[in-house]
Amino acid sequence: HPSVAWVRYPGLPEDPQHEKAQKYLSGKGGGVVVFGIKSDDAKEAGKQFIDNLTLLLHVANVGDARSLAIHPASTTHSQLSEEQLNDAGIPPDMVRLSIGIESAKDIKADIDQALAKAVQS
Repeated sequence: HPSVAWVRYPGLPEDPQHEKAQKYLSGKGGGVVVFGIKSDDAKEAGKQFIDNLTLLLHVANVGDARSLAIHPASTTHSQLSEEQLNDAGIPPDMVRLSIGIESAKDIKADIDQALAKAVQS
């Protein structure tokens, strides 16, 4: 996606955890995807992305039947400086998705529309 700077998903061959996913997850990557939003103001874009989701829920947990999303830099780790975020492996552009059982088409449409609004801000 043109608004995505990077993706971490163990199901992708280029992911550093791909080999472990092959071994422990029977070749599947699991239900969690982490990505960075491509923006000059990544922290604000992350907040806007979350605010514009309509199907995915904004919560900190993972592994629900529903699809969930969080932008750690503006929520769970908002007390940290940008330097501390990066030191902790949480870049300001990072969004975490936990994919549930909704229609893949509906999930993709929600992510696409939220990304479009987040990067236009």
